[in-house]
Amino acid sequence: MRSPPGGLFERIDGSIDDLVALTCDLVRFPTVNPPGEAYTPCAEYIANRLRRSGFDIRFERGTDTPGDTDRYPRTNVIARRAGRRPGPTVHFNSHIDVVEAGEDWTFDPFAATVSDGRIYGRGTCDMKGGLATSIIAAEAYIAANPGYDGAIEISGTVDEESGGFGGVAYLAHKGYFSKPRVDHVIIPEPLNKDRICLGHRGVWWAEIETKGEIAHGSMPFLGDCAVRHMGAVLERFERELFPKLAEKRTAMPVVPEGARSSTMNINAIHGGQTDDYSGLPSPNVPDSCRMVIDRRFLIEEDIGEVKGEVVAILEALKKDRPRFDYAIRDLMEVLPMLTERDQPVPATVAQAIRSVMGKEPEYVVSPGTYDQKHVTRIGHLHDCIAYGPGILDLAHRPDEFIVIADMVESAKVMALSIDALLHPGT
Repeated sequence: MRSPPGGLFERIDGSIDDLVALTCDLVRFPTVNPPGEAYTPCAEYIANRLRRSGFDIRFERGTDTPGDTDRYPRTNVIARRAGRRPGPTVHFNSHIDVVEAGEDWTFDPFAATVSDGRIYGRGTCDMKGGLATSIIAAEAYIAANPGYDGAIEISGTVDEESGGFGGVAYLAHKGYFSKPRVDHVIIPEPLNKDRICLGHRGVWWAEIETKGEIAHGSMPFLGDCAVRHMGAVLERFERELFPKLAEKRTAMPVVPEGARSSTMNINAIHGGQTDDYSGLPSPNVPDSCRMVIDRRFLIEEDIGEVKGEVVAILEALKKDRPRFDYAIRDLMEVLPMLTERDQPVPATVAQAIRSVMGKEPEYVVSPGTYDQKHVTRIGHLHDCIAYGPGILDLAHRPDEFIVIADMVESAKVMALSIDALLHPGT
């Protein structure tokens, strides 16, 4: 790795107040997804910031993607700053959407409270702190080495929390994450400052519907309760499927430890009387019950096998349980993926971690998917990792925070990585 440009680390150390203010400003945009609040003003804020640093700006709306409406436009921002001579392009991609705040917060989730060396708020960790860190790293690098080769890109994209279809997937289809435009991608997801995330487990989302027959609630024997049928499905899952999943283990370095097994989350169940009625409930036997499952699977598993385990239970119930009938619908599937450690980005970031922190990086795999899947499978760009300063276990939780000192160290890692990737072999 090249010696860092003169004054690079000093510039980052001198930008701590700016880093904190930038992170706070980003958190104060309540970009909650769903439905996709405040995407456009947040993207415009990022654009204005980077335009002042000499970046060319483009906005791309993810038209005709899930959730995109005139009220909730899927507004993405892509900033590019070319160097003095042609060369590789390094791209930092961060999503600007956040999940709902939920309950049990000590701090206002969108006030961005600074306390005891931390910034608290929804999105600080996942992943507006990482976005701010990449901006500070790029700006410091440009100031220290204005004659760099190649180009630096920073994007703020939408909808990662709901699959990324209006964000990175849309942009990848338009060529924003493919050669020759881009060579190297770093996604500052919160995987801890000394970890390099090489990929993720697979995911299969599906909706299962059990069917029944409507009747008066005082005479349920004249109908067929779909909710009871769903109860039978849950009982079979508990007895047969969940123990089987817990026994499966992967050789991939998935974190945390519990995610090295296959898992399935019951995401939602809806049946019968809706919860938005006013007045007294209607006395009906429910004729439909729907359950959404979130199945995370291992690189050692085949997607057909994953689906087959669920279908086999449903088919067995159809034979064993009177009047049982069902339908199943795929919602989303993503295969597991793993970037090789000797690719330029993971190798370069590893060396930067050694230089900044004086320790060996830990190579990990994410328990959940993130936008690397679209960069690789749509953009066909395989030199892509997740690396960011946030603490993985804090994502989506009450009192989410990011440690300011971690962002500073990560900014130095990112800045060193920019220099090495833009000037390979020197």
